[in-house]
Amino acid sequence: MKKVMMLLAVMALSAVANAYSDKQLAEIEARIAPVGQACMEGDSSCGSASGAGGGEPRSGDKVYDAACMACHTTGAAGAPKIGDKAAWAPRIAKGLDTLYSNAINGINGMPPMGACGNCSDEEIEAAVDHMIEGSK
Repeated sequence: MKKVMMLLAVMALSAVANAYSDKQLAEIEARIAPVGQACMEGDSSCGSASGAGGGEPRSGDKVYDAACMACHTTGAAGAPKIGDKAAWAPRIAKGLDTLYSNAINGINGMPPMGACGNCSDEEIEAAVDHMIEGSK
């Protein structure tokens, strides 16, 4: 019986010595919290699809940096490089509606939404506007 009591006392002291403060627990929870969530179209429990977390739509430069830059700075898959006036001029001449439609629906080697799975149409249009402004 004495050994059992001693063992329980050691276990209790060990638990107290290893206890975390509320601040430490909050910091741990923040570090291991999910960074996002996957939402299916039409799932109202996730909020809107625009931006990260359903807030305001991201600006064109933010969307460009996150989703468009890889191809539109290198010319991958035939993408017109931002700043290349000669490559953009015939595209711009077709009008914004055509450019927006191509960016949203995909064209040639570019997948729909430029592979930005969490972008809204408005955000894609803002990214197109950003690329046009940088290519006039």
